[in-house]
Amino acid sequence: MSLLLDALMREKIVAIFRGIGREEADGAARALAAGGVRLMEVTLNTDGALPILARWRELLDGQAHVGAGTVLDERMAREAVAAGAEFLISPNLDEAVVEYGASRGVSVWPGVMTPTEIVRAWKAGAEAVKIFPMGSLGHRYLQELKAPLDHIPMIATGGVDLDNIGDYLRAGADAVGLGSKLVQLQLAREGRFEEMERRAAAFVAAVRAAEPQA
Repeated sequence: MSLLLDALMREKIVAIFRGIGREEADGAARALAAGGVRLMEVTLNTDGALPILARWRELLDGQAHVGAGTVLDERMAREAVAAGAEFLISPNLDEAVVEYGASRGVSVWPGVMTPTEIVRAWKAGAEAVKIFPMGSLGHRYLQELKAPLDHIPMIATGGVDLDNIGDYLRAGADAVGLGSKLVQLQLAREGRFEEMERRAAAFVAAVRAAEPQA
């Protein structure tokens, strides 16, 4: 198990920053880290994503792992890794991205939906897969996938919120991807970073509450 996969399986939350402004990005990332979130991605369809990513590697060093999202092809993967991405996430499966990440020691967690895509990604070398769009599929779909494919780590992304995160984790999600339900852009724009920190802490607490009791 790689360092990043170990962190994913332990922390269980990947914060997704999409469309955030350069001015708010650093304060928002600090707030989430203070709230206990340890994995953050900035999507590459965000203006200034690569400079944000490069800054975060220094800003969050020792506090959180940072990666790139919406990595659609190998060119984007190369740019993200050059900027400092520790992991790559996409909404789709592109084996070239998986192979490039493996060659550079960078974890790649591609987006998949069907059992065939999941196994294909796993065989290509993906350490985990992102089940997307979970908002449409629901946690029962995930539970059915996990029955025959429980050896493949799965990140439930889309539709997960504070009220249902426990349902997804109990259904077998090894982690969840959280966008606007966690990274609320309006709060960042208004400089309400303490509120963002409290919300992050609430999600972290919900994850811990869903863990099996010893």
